[in-house]
Amino acid sequence: MRPTGALHLGHYHGALKNWVRLQDEHACYFFVADWHALTTHYESPEVVAANTHDMVIDWLAAGVDPDRATLFVQSRVLEHAELFLLLAMGTPLAWLERVPTYKDQITNLKDKDLLTYGFLGYPLLQAADILIYQARYVPVGADQVPHIEMSREIARRFNALYGKDPQIEAQAKAAAAKLTETQRQQLLALRREADQDGLVEKRDEARALIAASKLARVEKDALRAQIDGGRRTILREPEALLTPESKLPGLDGRKMSKSYGNAIAIREDRASVEQKVKRMPTDPARVKRTDPGNPERCPVWQFHLAYSDEATRAWVQKGCTTAGIGCLECKQPVIDAILREQQPMLERAQPYLDQPGLVRDILDAGCDKAGAAARETMRTVREVMGLR
Repeated sequence: MRPTGALHLGHYHGALKNWVRLQDEHACYFFVADWHALTTHYESPEVVAANTHDMVIDWLAAGVDPDRATLFVQSRVLEHAELFLLLAMGTPLAWLERVPTYKDQITNLKDKDLLTYGFLGYPLLQAADILIYQARYVPVGADQVPHIEMSREIARRFNALYGKDPQIEAQAKAAAAKLTETQRQQLLALRREADQDGLVEKRDEARALIAASKLARVEKDALRAQIDGGRRTILREPEALLTPESKLPGLDGRKMSKSYGNAIAIREDRASVEQKVKRMPTDPARVKRTDPGNPERCPVWQFHLAYSDEATRAWVQKGCTTAGIGCLECKQPVIDAILREQQPMLERAQPYLDQPGLVRDILDAGCDKAGAAARETMRTVREVMGLR
């Protein structure tokens, strides 16, 4: 997660709640992506450093447990940068330029100069972050799935370049020699488009071409193995583990965001929570207390969907549509639910606020553990690339 400072309830419902669940099911690595933050905030690095401490406290407050998961800071495990550099040597530029979010952010963040190598290359750095831990799963929202697919392609290309099995290569070469000249050229073109241009579907076309040939089964298997990069896996291809979509919008019905001014912080004080919820906009049809409303047109209803039980929702539906309850009455169960949710978070955060050194100790231990795992991968990477 990029260190943007104190986190809000949208972060909790959209990511952290899922992290807490995953740490009991998998060996998890959660890290402060401070290098990623610099891709857009390279002119103000002091903000990135200052935000790291607060963000980690929010993780701990949400229930992320350093005894069950590894928490660390990206920039303190230098192997991330080394793998990023080595992957860059063989990753086609076209792969980076076609990432949808690259052009979108260039267009949307016009106040920042994002025409930098760091910003162009951030999907490759993201791939290095994943591949260096031989991750099986990466918890992401649906909008991030293309990045995970790109990480898979980068791993596949690396394995194809450096994980070749000499025996398979020899068998594939012998099998290709039995194809017609047209088939050989088609197969070569499809491999090139898949490996250099990132057109994943070309591998399927290559497999279909092989299947339709008159080669023996063992010869087809050799060509298919070559298409898939040989039999040695150096970097594991990760899978996207879809995070359940957050059902908690911002106070105004839009996505919760500090920049929109519609957020409630994970560690916001009681008085502020009450004030913000009481000021939430409601159904514009309810001008007067006696006017009936429609919960579907009210941002407060979305909070009831996230926080309230069926009985409370039924009470809201009936009370709103008949003008039996006022908007402040409708908001009170939401206020109570948010405060109940926050209370254990505030209690978990307090020791770290009282003793800031505890956070440093957690990150020191996490960086050591992450570094050991990263170095193990890099030993293999250097070996296959002929680096000593």
